[in-house]
Amino acid sequence: MIDMPPLSALEVAMVQTGTRAVDTLRDTAEFAQELERLGYHRVWYAEHHHSPAIGAFPPVVLTAHAAASTSVIRLGSGGVLAPNHAPLTVAEQFGTLAALHADRIDLGLGRGPGTFDEATARALRRGAGPTTDAEYRDDVAEILAYLTDEVALGPLPEPWLLASSPAGAGLAAGLGLPVAVAHHIRPDNTRAVLEHYRSAFQPSRWCAQPHVLLCVETVCAPTEEEAQRRGGPMNVVKAGLLKGVSDLPFPTPAEAAAHSFTAEERRALAAFRAQQAVGAPAAVVGRLRELADETGADELMLTTPVHDIRDRVASYALIREHLSAG
Repeated sequence: MIDMPPLSALEVAMVQTGTRAVDTLRDTAEFAQELERLGYHRVWYAEHHHSPAIGAFPPVVLTAHAAASTSVIRLGSGGVLAPNHAPLTVAEQFGTLAALHADRIDLGLGRGPGTFDEATARALRRGAGPTTDAEYRDDVAEILAYLTDEVALGPLPEPWLLASSPAGAGLAAGLGLPVAVAHHIRPDNTRAVLEHYRSAFQPSRWCAQPHVLLCVETVCAPTEEEAQRRGGPMNVVKAGLLKGVSDLPFPTPAEAAAHSFTAEERRALAAFRAQQAVGAPAAVVGRLRELADETGADELMLTTPVHDIRDRVASYALIREHLSAG
């Protein structure tokens, strides 16, 4: 049996049906505090916009809020979406956070707009269209340069690049950055991403050798049936995305249980879940070990898009308890 690599968390800040975004926002500090108590390595916050299911909370603000109420857990973005922001602004924000909270701040950078709404994407980019590969590479390189040359206030944030395709992996490899692989979004790409990243990696001041974080959708509950129930709301959201519907709210587990899926949707969801980690503690921990073994990941980041913060924290706690007992 292989040793489990360090475990971390990606917080997507789902807004539950019947609640307000501000209610979700209030949970963020408690979530970070609980994961610190449980011994998780880091918590990252994702950037999303104009979605009824996910709060539009800037990762830099959530990172600052959580860092002020914790003491040792690493915190950061998973990620800041580089095309939406001026490179100098990103460097100033995370350089300041790193100076305030030395050796605890991560700067994960990604490319997507963080929204399926074209008007919102254009508003974020001041009317500009989608970024090209070259523009994205320049933005990332400029952020790194500003961090070291102009913003350097002392301790630097730890930079990461998010990747869900070989192209993203190639950029991370060429810049010598650690890579966070979005297995929770495009699991069919994971093998190609890892192969390209490791074969093309160039050492840098940031990273001497390839370093891989694998993000996995993970729902752990006392029983398989309860895990499936808690994971039901995200199945509804995913089924909507399969049909090109991106403005669905995040339903309750009861609403999700009453949802009617087509046969095609059921097949697609089952295929996706088989590549993630959903179930009772023994099954989830076993699956996470399998993924670590198959991918050689240096770290696993768990994302748990369930309806209630108590169930979300309980999922992380059950995994820790099972690992301790084992």
